[in-house]
Amino acid sequence: MSAYLIVRAEVADEADRKPFDEWYENEHLPDAKREFNAVSASRGWSDVDPSIHIAFYEFATLDEARDLANSQTIAGFIKEFDRVWDTRVVRSREVVEIIQELRD
Repeated sequence: MSAYLIVRAEVADEADRKPFDEWYENEHLPDAKREFNAVSASRGWSDVDPSIHIAFYEFATLDEARDLANSQTIAGFIKEFDRVWDTRVVRSREVVEIIQELRD
């Protein structure tokens, strides 16, 4: 089954939210999807805590997601993220394997 790399970012300063959103929409997400060779890439803002942004990168297998999570490719993206947002946006990453999926 598929797997996801999930990136949770906390944009604490409300003034950073709009520029972060625009940067992620126009640069980061499209570049990451392409360079990660992800099946899909999606993102959204939490409805519970408006400072939380979550991105989902889908991979065909758990091994692909794990390999990306430990790669030089993602290291370059982390470096670029840090260059743009420094310590203003704190984030964490998880790799999750889908073990069950129900669809209509």
